Amino acid sequence: MSYAVVFSSRTGNTELLAKTIREALGTEGCVYFGVPDAAALQADTLYVGFWTDKGTCDERIAGFLQNLAGKRVFLFGTAGFGGAQAYFDQILASAARNLPEGAMEIGRFMCQGKMPQVVRQRYEAMEESPRRQAMLENFDQARSHPDAADLEHVRFAVAQAGRQTV
Repeated sequence: MSYAVVFSSRTGNTELLAKTIREALGTEGCVYFGVPDAAALQADTLYVGFWTDKGTCDERIAGFLQNLAGKRVFLFGTAGFGGAQAYFDQILASAARNLPEGAMEIGRFMCQGKMPQVVRQRYEAMEESPRRQAMLENFDQARSHPDAADLEHVRFAVAQAGRQTV
């Protein structure tokens, strides 16, 4: 069965997950690896990754997902804010709403991702408050992500998805 890994990555976090997925699956059967492109549509199964933009996938991936009728799809992504699986589940569900009827979602994975230093500087410039402190703490926690445990978890999720039958 052929597959493609399609992703959008602003900071390299989602690209790291994409590379880990390709490594886990092996290069045999990989017909495409990269940013959204019609060439990926030749694959039976698509692993589609995104960075989080306003609580969902970025626009480029949203548009690409709409073309996946009849395809097996594994969604993955990263978000600067993390710590709660329920939050990740909301983002993944929002992204999945872009899939057309006839697409078969076979799996999902999401983890926290580090943010650019400019984000921390913006938080530091905010008025002192519990919210500001929480945002700074989240930023600092995100610095190490995706970490080794995140990469192991995405490998496991991909393996689980591969066990599904058509």
